[in-house]
Amino acid sequence: MTNRSTPTRRRLLAALAIAVVPIAGTISPATAAGAITATTAASAIAAAGGSSAAAPPYRPELPKPTGKSAIGSTELHLIDRSRPNPWTNAGKRELMTTVWYPAVPGANGPRAPYAPAKVAPLLAADLTQFLQLPADRLDYATVRTHARTGVPALGRHPVVLYSPGFGTSRLLGTNQVEELVSRGYVVVTMDHPGEAPVEFPGGRVHPVQLPPDPAGMIKKAMGIRGADTRFVLDELERLAAGRNPDVNGRALPRGLGRALDLRRIGMFGYSAGGFAAAETMLVDRRLDAGVNLDGTMMYDLQTQELSPVAKLGLDRPFLLFGADKHTHLPIPGHPLDDPAWTSFWWHQRGWKLDLNIPQGTHGSFADYQFSLPGLARANGLPAETVTEALGKVDPAGSVRAQRAYLGAFFERFLKGRPQPLLWGPSPAHPEVRFVF
Repeated sequence: MTNRSTPTRRRLLAALAIAVVPIAGTISPATAAGAITATTAASAIAAAGGSSAAAPPYRPELPKPTGKSAIGSTELHLIDRSRPNPWTNAGKRELMTTVWYPAVPGANGPRAPYAPAKVAPLLAADLTQFLQLPADRLDYATVRTHARTGVPALGRHPVVLYSPGFGTSRLLGTNQVEELVSRGYVVVTMDHPGEAPVEFPGGRVHPVQLPPDPAGMIKKAMGIRGADTRFVLDELERLAAGRNPDVNGRALPRGLGRALDLRRIGMFGYSAGGFAAAETMLVDRRLDAGVNLDGTMMYDLQTQELSPVAKLGLDRPFLLFGADKHTHLPIPGHPLDDPAWTSFWWHQRGWKLDLNIPQGTHGSFADYQFSLPGLARANGLPAETVTEALGKVDPAGSVRAQRAYLGAFFERFLKGRPQPLLWGPSPAHPEVRFVF
């Protein structure tokens, strides 16, 4: 979460983001600045050979997707003219989305940037701030994805939506998204402007607009996210029908509309994005299956107000995927006890599974898994810097496991293919345990 206004507001936003997931002692780099002391980082940099400014900034590299499909991507700028901006009640609700799709093999097009030019340094600053490093130590601006822009789409595929964590960008799930697309899915990632900076065409950056009073903020954010998701589904129906929903009428890749099989739609999300997936499934039957990556489904941690989906469950398949001790099993008095997951589990009427990465943390489910370890190594920071952020799980193994289980889940419930990986623990992925 990036906000440069005042220390008071930053502390408020950090508390709210952590409140979305009851994970004490774990971090999202966007919300836990100060967990590593400036003295520790400065000493490590000095031991590595002096000033951090002397070395070039670290440039992360996305893990290579393992599927057979080439990847294309295109952005859509959408405006919901039926809603005002819900955080200010002024103007209309604007969204930025990226459509990732299986592309014609060998099609020539530039590789898509990981982050837009003006948002890239804001995202980088969140991570460098957590490590108490200078902001210029991380270069997101020149990182490229494995997707090509403007290339034709190939085939017709199930659609999966992705929603990010509270106060974070849609870009921070890119490694999971690319993997699914390489396995034969169209994936649509969406930002929720107002929670985090979002760059629109022409370089305009929509700022953070959260109110100073945290009361009711999470419940309001979930309502906004649900409306955003349903609007995106509506716009995808327009796209599949041959229309161009981009408000600027920018040219779309050939075959993009035909690539969307809207008879088969799933959704997954990180933290609050996983909460949003469940909440939206409760009220919109267009979603056939969903995944929650480590997000509680409570509106308020202090009062333990459960959401409707936590109270009612769903009648369609849903996967809970947590870290550390965050599971559906009650652990009274423990910081990771989550009554929302417990309630959801016992009310869930559709297929259900609870997976867990015992040695991971909340940060293990975002792109921090591949960017933070390299950044720490490049700056000579101690190993505990990484374990504090991501736990003791091997980051590369965690990435492989998440890709495997997400892929297996959607393969089973959007493509109807049996997946033995979902039947029980696998020696191929010792990072993951099944919670019964």
